[in-house]
Amino acid sequence: MDTEIRIERVLPATIGKVYDAWTRPDLLARWYCPNPKLELKVDADVRAGGSYVVEMGPHVVRGTYLEVDPPRRLVFSWKWDGTDDEPTRVEVELAEVADGTRMLLSHTGFATAEDAANHRMGWDPQVERLAAVLGVRV
Repeated sequence: MDTEIRIERVLPATIGKVYDAWTRPDLLARWYCPNPKLELKVDADVRAGGSYVVEMGPHVVRGTYLEVDPPRRLVFSWKWDGTDDEPTRVEVELAEVADGTRMLLSHTGFATAEDAANHRMGWDPQVERLAAVLGVRV
């Protein structure tokens, strides 16, 4: 079993809107949790060396932005509060395509395949929520 997550998806929005959805706390708070029933709070200082904190009900994940290259690339560390796990790494690469924006999400550095599988179960519904948010015309 693999210890890396890779999700590729074409999203129905411009590259700028997709990048904003990944970097603006007000937009992240609309989709950045796999369970829509949990209260979601996001604080993000999106710059290289900046930090973020996401509260998904009782679950808190935090990290540091390692690379910020708007609107094409975002790389950050990922660590759950209350665990001794080493931080993992999330990379988001965006590219303009005919139908919108191709997003390649990679989450690497898991100690076990089980940990990667558990995170995959979180990312899949999150990406669906992101696509739904981007598909809404405001």
